[in-house]
Amino acid sequence: MLVHTVFDLAAWMAAALLGWWISRRRWLEGYSSRPPFRDQPFYFASLALGAIVGALFFGSFNLGLAGLWTIGHSIAGAIAGGIVAVEIYKLLHGIRGSTGLPFVAPLALGIGIGRLGCFFAGLPDYTYGTPAALPWAVNFGDGIPRHPVQLYESAAMFLFLIAFLTALRQRNVFVLRNGFYLFVGWYALQRFVWEFLKPYPPVIGPLNTFHLICILLLTYSSFMIWGRRNVVRQAV
Repeated sequence: MLVHTVFDLAAWMAAALLGWWISRRRWLEGYSSRPPFRDQPFYFASLALGAIVGALFFGSFNLGLAGLWTIGHSIAGAIAGGIVAVEIYKLLHGIRGSTGLPFVAPLALGIGIGRLGCFFAGLPDYTYGTPAALPWAVNFGDGIPRHPVQLYESAAMFLFLIAFLTALRQRNVFVLRNGFYLFVGWYALQRFVWEFLKPYPPVIGPLNTFHLICILLLTYSSFMIWGRRNVVRQAV
């Protein structure tokens, strides 16, 4: 799994550099309620703890359903866990407004690069797709051409990143006000589709664990955007 580790490190570094680059251009000024680390260090501690717990729990749970009793991790689980932890923290400390905008571009880039690592890690990573008879199907070494779902997700996140950065440069008020929720909604929507092309065991009907997480994330995204619609209108 060395190749996966290399891509994970590359994803973290690229995400950090992109976040720094955006901050230097001050595109987000006035549109994020995220508290500075020096003022609210436990905000970031809550975010990290929630993301880690969500990633490990849902990743391991899905592997367990498949009969693979080992520790796993999940991006969808990390996003869901991080959201729950931060929303609880904000509620307890009276923080209003979106605090996730600065994380959007780094997350999109990190996921896009990280999924490339999943692709090159092959079958042991357990993120491959179902068998397919398509010209671009990939044989990961077992003689079965499969959907390269890792590349599908990577491409989807890179497309989102391009659109998001374009909107930031143009100072699009709707995107600046709802950027994090748009990211969550897009991630959930595209991930929901790709899950039908994965061999994960179903939990309810044809839906697997990550289908259900994506439904919750999409509901959260839609609810938050709808609830902030008057704020955006007043700012225009």
